[in-house]
Amino acid sequence: MNFTEIALNRQSCRNYDPNRSVEQEKIDAIIRSAILSPSACNGQPYHFTVCKNETAKKVALATTGMGMNKFTENAPVMIVISEKPYVKTAAFGSKLKGNDYRSIDIGIAAAYITAEAAAQGLGTCILGWFDDAKIRKLCDLDEPVRLVISLGYANENDKLREKKRKDISQLVSVKE
Repeated sequence: MNFTEIALNRQSCRNYDPNRSVEQEKIDAIIRSAILSPSACNGQPYHFTVCKNETAKKVALATTGMGMNKFTENAPVMIVISEKPYVKTAAFGSKLKGNDYRSIDIGIAAAYITAEAAAQGLGTCILGWFDDAKIRKLCDLDEPVRLVISLGYANENDKLREKKRKDISQLVSVKE
């Protein structure tokens, strides 16, 4: 698949096949792609914790507060993205320019994870609703959890949904 095909076929999976585990080679390819994502000053201010088996189930449970994300119970893999400190040059630039480069870098890494997962035939969902303290304890993390990505094979009945997006004229302007 080329990138446009990946973008057209990638969607948030909310219906995982609980009977299919994810091959380690595919997980490795996804993490390798994430590590290749660009970051401010090449600082890579994140850490990926790949949770499988019982740990994945516990992390999934930590994303279901107030009835949210119940579909994660069937995801065989949960990738926890936690924040790491800036490198000195990125810290200086962030302070000087008032930009949160870590959030940008984590978002780019998450995009690489979801794109590579789609290329591998897997479904993902980026989760921002979770219990930070529980996940930190489960994963032995000292730094804040910023995102959790559920990962697995979509159920056969989880069909590709039509993408509804704003019209390009609302999102793009060209100045010459």
